[in-house]
Amino acid sequence: MNDFAAEISRHVWKAKYQDVGPYAHEQTVVDTWRRIAHALARVEPEEPVAWEDRFFAILQDFKFLPGGRIQAGAGTERNVTLFNCFVMGTIEDSIPGIFRTLQESAVTMQQGGGIGCDFSTLRPKGMRARGVGTTASGPVSFMRVWDAMCGTILSTGARRGAMMATLRCDHPDIDEFIHVKHLPGELRRSISPFSLPMRSWPRPATMKSGRFCSPPQR
Repeated sequence: MNDFAAEISRHVWKAKYQDVGPYAHEQTVVDTWRRIAHALARVEPEEPVAWEDRFFAILQDFKFLPGGRIQAGAGTERNVTLFNCFVMGTIEDSIPGIFRTLQESAVTMQQGGGIGCDFSTLRPKGMRARGVGTTASGPVSFMRVWDAMCGTILSTGARRGAMMATLRCDHPDIDEFIHVKHLPGELRRSISPFSLPMRSWPRPATMKSGRFCSPPQR
């Protein structure tokens, strides 16, 4: 079976995976499989033609489907990543550090990669920043910056890469983090999934009080 069983499948292929670049001539999904097989075989040090035939054989009839980034990017003229997801590095609790990670996130998303960022390293809202004499705005405020970045990248026509934000369960701003996801229009373009990493299983005392984790001592 070298064709789609349902029209919705053909629509997804045309919208996400068919190469329509200036030098592309993909008319069917078989052409896409041949492009992928050829691109993957080029890195083989020995018998690349034989490897191309092997790769093409397992792609035929939908026996094997590579990750979405491979299907969309392998063998095209676009400068995109072939990896679906990236765990971004630690966000340094400083303006230069925060925006350095934002830049890395933007470039990764521009090239089609999904990103995950842990905002637990950022000081809580209202905490004094002694070096400059200002008050911290908290991690949720910077999640909004990431959200705006995602909207900007999407406006350029780049394929959307998913974003995920995490905040540790013992961070003082955890309640705001959970609450903001219930507000219409908040963090909707990018940070839809969110996660609450647990340090350890909740102690009976904290469970009894209705809070699973207590804020860290600062």
